[in-house]
Amino acid sequence: MDITCRTPILVLSGNSHPELTKLICQRLDVPIANCSVLHNTSRETQVEIKQTVRARDVYIVQTGTKNVNDDIMELLILAYACKTSCARSIIGVIPYLPYCKQSKMRKRGCVVSRLLADMIQKSGFTQLITMDLRYKEIQGFYSFPVDNLRASSYLIQYIRESIPDYRNSVIVSKNANSVKRASSYAERLQLPLAVIHGEEKLAEHDTDDGRTSPPLVDSGTESITSLHVGSRITHIDVHNLPVLIPKEKPPLHVVGDVGGKIAIVVDDLIDEVESYVSVAELLHDCGAYKVFVVATHGLLSKMHLSLYKTLILMR
Repeated sequence: MDITCRTPILVLSGNSHPELTKLICQRLDVPIANCSVLHNTSRETQVEIKQTVRARDVYIVQTGTKNVNDDIMELLILAYACKTSCARSIIGVIPYLPYCKQSKMRKRGCVVSRLLADMIQKSGFTQLITMDLRYKEIQGFYSFPVDNLRASSYLIQYIRESIPDYRNSVIVSKNANSVKRASSYAERLQLPLAVIHGEEKLAEHDTDDGRTSPPLVDSGTESITSLHVGSRITHIDVHNLPVLIPKEKPPLHVVGDVGGKIAIVVDDLIDEVESYVSVAELLHDCGAYKVFVVATHGLLSKMHLSLYKTLILMR
């Protein structure tokens, strides 16, 4: 008989959210595995698993917080410790996957989400469980299964049960990128949809991506360049090439009717609160008498007292 089939799962916890691990283990009626994750005087991460993981299915619970780089190293070292101790499988439970916002090329940077995916795979994980990835394409960075769970059913239930007179509401998309998510909520709640278009100021990545193609020409460079095309030689005046025209977005305005209604702004992640304060003020100016923000992940990494006082405009 294979005794490993009767071996219970092990649930390990990093330091990012021990309360979440406790709730998961209470629900599963299993104890939290005995391990310690510490930082020594030089801020290096040290992990000690104090019970065997051999031939067991190990779940590592860790999420992204303000100390995101510490969270990542704890996650990787925990997984590698289990891998080198012959765990049968290593499943990461990562509700908010760090660096998910950096899944596209910006300026002369890199796709950090892909780098993190390579590191996670190398550390020994065999599966990930996450929630509401900012971009679903991130799943393709991994060679093993990535389960992207959705919180929408629970958030919709919250709207129905906790927002009085929610039938007199309108679902609001904070920007064009969130329209698909917001329309999904609107269809399930059978509510109208409004979209906020424009920006208060041009975003850095919209004004200039830091690159020109071809590169800018110095004043001392000859303006005529020879280009070999097959057996022909074509002369190009590099000073007369078309330049990239920067985007110019209009000021913030609401597309849709929110007058006399409850505005419910739907998003996947709340990090910088200033933009939501601006959205709430705009919606109030357009006639909404209440503003709610519903999101899966609340990082609130730049939450200040002055902003907190301003949030009386919304809940």
